[in-house]
Amino acid sequence: MTQEETLAVLKTGKNVFLTGEPGSGKTHTINAYVSYLRSRGIEPAITASTGIAATHLGGMTIHSWSGIGIKKTLSRSELKEICERDRLVRRVLGTNVLLIDEISMLDANTLSLVDLVCRTLRKNDTPFGNLQTVFVGDFFQLPPVSRGDETPPLYAFQAEVWTSANPLVCYLSEHHRQEDGNFLAILRALRTGFVSPEDRACLLGCCKNPETIADVPKLFPHNANVDAINATELEKLPGESREFSMTNQGPPTLVEQLMRGCLSPNCLQLKKGARVMFTKNEFLQNYVNGTLGDVIGFSKETGFPTVRTRSGRLITVEPATWEIKDNGRLLASVRQLPLRLAWAITVHKSQGMSLDAAYMDLSRAFTYGQGYVALSRVRSLAGLFLGGLNDRALEVDPDILSQDTVFHSQSDQTKIFLATRSSKELESIQERFVQTCGGCPPGKLPSKKKKNKKTSFEQTLALVKKGLSIANASKERNVTTGTILKHLEEAHCAGRFPVRELTHLYAREAFAIHEIHAVFRAMGHEKLGPVHDRLKGCFSYETIRLARLFFEKK
Repeated sequence: MTQEETLAVLKTGKNVFLTGEPGSGKTHTINAYVSYLRSRGIEPAITASTGIAATHLGGMTIHSWSGIGIKKTLSRSELKEICERDRLVRRVLGTNVLLIDEISMLDANTLSLVDLVCRTLRKNDTPFGNLQTVFVGDFFQLPPVSRGDETPPLYAFQAEVWTSANPLVCYLSEHHRQEDGNFLAILRALRTGFVSPEDRACLLGCCKNPETIADVPKLFPHNANVDAINATELEKLPGESREFSMTNQGPPTLVEQLMRGCLSPNCLQLKKGARVMFTKNEFLQNYVNGTLGDVIGFSKETGFPTVRTRSGRLITVEPATWEIKDNGRLLASVRQLPLRLAWAITVHKSQGMSLDAAYMDLSRAFTYGQGYVALSRVRSLAGLFLGGLNDRALEVDPDILSQDTVFHSQSDQTKIFLATRSSKELESIQERFVQTCGGCPPGKLPSKKKKNKKTSFEQTLALVKKGLSIANASKERNVTTGTILKHLEEAHCAGRFPVRELTHLYAREAFAIHEIHAVFRAMGHEKLGPVHDRLKGCFSYETIRLARLFFEKK
């Protein structure tokens, strides 16, 4: 599929799995969709399976977004605790579109937990609480990680919720990274599991002694020696090093996430002659994540480094900002030069980069996809320098080979979905989705209108609609929680209780409300005393009053 066709599918609001070979334009297509949504007044939740990928996107990890953290399971009490986090509840309820990048590294169990949180908070039992969910990634790349004593995790597409969500598959067919037809053919042979003796011989022809390789970054499967190599090479250069420290703002946990995901180090040491790599995409500044260069000096005015790229461009590098946003609101940020030393880098951190050249030792590749990720970073065989190659480096998971055939077939079905709809019908579907999300007409963002003075219960309703809990609304209005409940009951009696906009109140007490509703159905809900007694005082009268607001007679 083309990027244009994929964008048309995304705009329909259907769940989507966007995939394709490295360099096929997955990130570009997602960025185009995000821009489209924002132009229509819709702010998507931008997440990824890893901190590095999330930082590149300006989002947060799916683990942080959903509140599950590092948990592998969620007990009843842990799910209840998540339901009581006001900010998280507002975040999930305020979302219409959920993007999850680098889906290959997210295991099935974690995806199922995200689904559980979304369904619980949104009081909606459809997959992910009826969010449009967009999975982005390539399962031929790095798989989910497990500890040595754990059972190997299942891929995300093996989760029951993936099947239930039934995403339309958009398999991008264009290619924008590899410039060498022969090299592209070898990479595609890797994806099919049929690397010929001629392909292997061609790759082995790229083997070089590392001592004879200069001016290219070195990629290694293991992290142990990367920092040591960079430090050693920097030390060899004459002169004093200059230090550039990262600055930050925001809650420590989010700042820590950004620091872990940012490819620029917290403390960057540079010297004239240092080999560097840009760590961020800034097309207007003529560099992207992976652009290589050398420091040729430092500005007398600012002290910032001047880098000569491999193409000969001179760039005076100024600090860049990495951010985490939630519904358009800035939560945390870090600021640092978008550079890192580039004598060596791990294969894991190279994922997403496009390199003109690289040296890599794949003689110790130890997991499926590692060799493919490393090899597909470079644009041509001329830029590929190998220190070694083992069999595992040329292997892909047989399960992925089998599933890829399914994905291609499903992508063909998606093309039929597009082809059987006229442009007018497609536009109608797309506009209905925008309206469902509360978006605005093309080219017109929502305007803020002056509102008449609200009555007391309208003021309460407005606060609670914003996502405040009953306790926080009472503090804001300087009244008791009983008064807040009274106002909500007045709104309910007047037929002005917007259940869909107040489901965060339900989510916070979902477990209690479920049990209270069972008693309502058995005894009625007109008198609260008998209900309170039947429940043996386990729940307060205020909780029972709240449950009554959401009770629907059968």
